[in-house]
Amino acid sequence: MTSKKKEFPPKQREELLTALKTRFEKNMNRHKGLEWAKVQSRLEANPGKLWSLNEMERTGGEPDVVGHDKKTGEYLFCDCSAETPKGRRNFCYDREALDARKTFKPENNAMDVAAAMGIELLTEEQYRELQKLGNFDAKTSSWVRTPSDIRKLGGALFADRRYNHVFVYHNGASSYFGGRGFRGSLKV
Repeated sequence: MTSKKKEFPPKQREELLTALKTRFEKNMNRHKGLEWAKVQSRLEANPGKLWSLNEMERTGGEPDVVGHDKKTGEYLFCDCSAETPKGRRNFCYDREALDARKTFKPENNAMDVAAAMGIELLTEEQYRELQKLGNFDAKTSSWVRTPSDIRKLGGALFADRRYNHVFVYHNGASSYFGGRGFRGSLKV
């Protein structure tokens, strides 16, 4: 993999920062006690991370700050769209699952798309923490990082919110649906 620097035009960069700031200020319950100026300073010092956030935004993720690591100073961004991001649906779980499909292959897989965007799929724990900040995936579902012992047996995990409860389910890793995508996280 090449270490090609990913950048985008200054106007687009400013539009992204404005969108992120607006979302940050509108949803203070997601990041109580944090200040936008400090988040923005960290973002501006990490242009590659800005590119990844732009990819999250471009695909409908509506990224927002959901945590802060006081030891490292890193901010945790997560897709906070009400439903799983529209631009990341209809994917099976990973490359192995995609390659195993003989017919009706989806366009891509969640793990490769996330890696190309520079983000990671949420873990089950992160997904449950996100759900404490709002009601997400009431009509859709999202792949979550699957433990290797489950994946070795051909399965993968996905989660959603129904009946005011967060459910985590399993499916064959090669399955894909119009209402299933993935949510990502990014440390900046």
